[in-house]
Amino acid sequence: MTSMQTQQQQPSLQGQTVLITGAGSGLGLALASMLAEAGADIVATDIAAHKLEETCARVRQHGTRVHPIAFDVSEPVAVRRAIDETLDTMGRLDVLVNNAGTDITVPIHELGEQDWLRVIGTNLSGPFLLSKHAAAHMRGAGGGHIVNVASTAAKRAWPNAAAYHASKWGLLGLSHALHAELRPQNIRVTAVIAGGMRTPFLLDRFPDLDPAVLQDPANVAAAIRSVLLLPPSTVVAELTVLPMQETSWP
Repeated sequence: MTSMQTQQQQPSLQGQTVLITGAGSGLGLALASMLAEAGADIVATDIAAHKLEETCARVRQHGTRVHPIAFDVSEPVAVRRAIDETLDTMGRLDVLVNNAGTDITVPIHELGEQDWLRVIGTNLSGPFLLSKHAAAHMRGAGGGHIVNVASTAAKRAWPNAAAYHASKWGLLGLSHALHAELRPQNIRVTAVIAGGMRTPFLLDRFPDLDPAVLQDPANVAAAIRSVLLLPPSTVVAELTVLPMQETSWP
């Protein structure tokens, strides 16, 4: 076998369609650009349409297709429409990355019911809904890959983040349950335990946080890309990606 033949048999994202939630900034933006560079067509989604302009511009620089969709991942009807729109526009859906996330940092006696529902809806119900409808298509297409972006908050806890911890612990459990259920259907499911990243999600809310102890979201995006490029006979059920100076992980 020649080296060229070996190279041709390596897994590739060329021609695959990847749907990324929360693609308007941070990890989602980095991931959209990196996977487009690897040849993937991107469906970039975010709750705020204007945030997707930069994402689409970056994807187009790599010469692959991009389709933006603005919707709320916690809304069941909106999720179904987004999956249908993806299939109508791109013709296929190979990879789903559940990356959208939100948080509120308050003690439980100040945590309002609507804030609780918003965090759980975005961080846990959204991935459930998207995975449910994406998996239905992937099953008929012969397989696919679902990536759930969790957090070190899915492994330990700190004060004033009850809703966030509940959602991320739940997301990790959901991801492992889907891994067990969908693997026989040739659908790989990966949970990514991401440590602190230099993204607006943290830096806008905690201005005193030292960016030097955080990791570049591109590093986490590269780790996700490597998982997607594994041979189809292998799945990584859980991946932990931490900055070297991580303070929320022993």
